[in-house]
This record gives sequence, structure tokens and C-alpha cells, in this order.
Amino acid sequence: MTMYSDIIAGCMSWGKWGKQLSKQEMMAQIQLTIEAGITTFDHADIYGDYSTEQEFGVAFVQSGIKRESIQLISKCGIQLVGKTRKTKTKHYNTSKEYIIWSVEKSLKNLQTDYLDLLLIHRPSPLMDPNEISEAIHTLKETGKILDFGVSNFTPSQLLLVGDKTPISVNQIEFSLTQHRAISQGVLDQLLAKNIQPMSWSPLGNYFKEKNKTNEKIRKAMEKLTNKYHATEDQLLLAWILNHPSRVIPVIGTTNKNRLEKAVQSLNIKLELEDWFVLLEQSQGHPVL
Repeated sequence: MTMYSDIIAGCMSWGKWGKQLSKQEMMAQIQLTIEAGITTFDHADIYGDYSTEQEFGVAFVQSGIKRESIQLISKCGIQLVGKTRKTKTKHYNTSKEYIIWSVEKSLKNLQTDYLDLLLIHRPSPLMDPNEISEAIHTLKETGKILDFGVSNFTPSQLLLVGDKTPISVNQIEFSLTQHRAISQGVLDQLLAKNIQPMSWSPLGNYFKEKNKTNEKIRKAMEKLTNKYHATEDQLLLAWILNHPSRVIPVIGTTNKNRLEKAVQSLNIKLELEDWFVLLEQSQGHPVL
């Protein structure tokens, strides 16, 4: 199984869907991220309306950084309505032919011979585990992907696909403000089966929304930031990092200071009751 950095750089907002970094800016961002201690970069074919992978690939090649010094993740399966594809409606395609075609296109765009990890981006109600298995077998046999995983899969969906082909990762939404992965048994399954969880949106909506729940969390944070000599974003990461399933956060920031603080959060070990204090404020009631 591929080893990933303990914090992963999410590249969704690097291109047209966010920062719109120029080639030079993207080269600098790749270098900055690596210097912060983050060597794994998370992509999806759809990011930037199917344009961000290509922009990253150009910047990475010109940066001169060795391919073996980083890990590249990409996802496929979602078909968006946009300017670059003749798609009538948003849908999912998990056919053998499409998965292979999509990976080959991502490899071309990223200017690399292989992906360290391929994820099926969303579960399709029409997915055939046999077709997916055949596609993954072909891609592994030809050296185009090293590992295979899924994203946003429920326990039953993971079992459906995993029965036919080994799954090493499930990238899920998990944070203090969105912790269904605990109550719905997702993290239990991943821990039991030794499958690596990755968390997208690991800070949740804490900094995005003003509501009663976040205000309760904020009040609890006041004591904890002093106690742990940490910032709020570090404590939010520490909360998910303290789960025994060894969740790896996928962070979207391009800010140097925030990248460094995210890496520093790996050293924060929350005391047991502090972890539950934060959970209680998020749930709005003590644990049953």
C-alpha cells in the first residue's frame, strides 16, 4: 500500500474553481506545500471543469521536482455538465471502458506514468462491481495505478465493490461539524478492515457558517486553545486525527501559515474528556 503524507493537499480550488493560480504560482504552491511537509496531492478529473489536472501537470513538470518524491491521487466517475464535455445531465459512469479512459486522460494531463491512488469519486446506483474490478485489474497490471480506493461510499457500497477488488482507501466527509461517519458505522468498518480513511472538508462548516452549534463549539474552544497552545483550526484537525482509524485530512488551503499549522496539529493529543466535550457541543447533547 502506498504511503501518503499525514496531511494531504486538496487541489480542487487551485484552478478555475478557486484561486485560479497561474503556472508560476502553481509551481510555487507545489514547492511551498512540499516544504511544509505535505507530499500528497489530491485531484479529481472534474476539478476546474476538467482543467486543473492539466494545469497542475504543466506546473509540476516545469518545477523539476522528482515524481517519486510526491504522491498523486485522482478520482473519476462523475460526469459534469460543462463547457468541455457534451453531457446532458450530471451523472456517474463507472463502466470498465470509462474508468480506463479517464485514468489515461488524467495521466496525460498530470504528465505522469502512474497514479499512486485512483478513487471512484461517487458511488453510482448502476455500478457493476465486476466491471470495476476488471478495470482496476487492467490498470494495476499495466502499472497505471498503484492503489485503488473509493470516495463517499457507505459500508454496504464498500462491501459491494470490495468483494471483487481490494480497496485501500475511502475518502469521506468527516469533521467535528459533520460526523455521520461515526454514527453510520463508516469509520468502524474502515478500522475493522484496515482501510485508510481520508477526510475531505475536515474543518467542516465551522468557519463558513454562523449558527448555534458552531457558537457552542467556539465557546468550548476558548479554554482548549489556551490549554493546548493551539488555534481553532488546529483543534478541529486534532479532533479527527485523534480517531483510532488514523484519518488523513485533505486540506484545501494554499496559505503557507495554515499549511504549517495543519502539519503541527499532528502533534496535538487531545485528552479523552476534551474530545468528548467537543463532540457534545457539536451534537447538542451529551453522549447517550
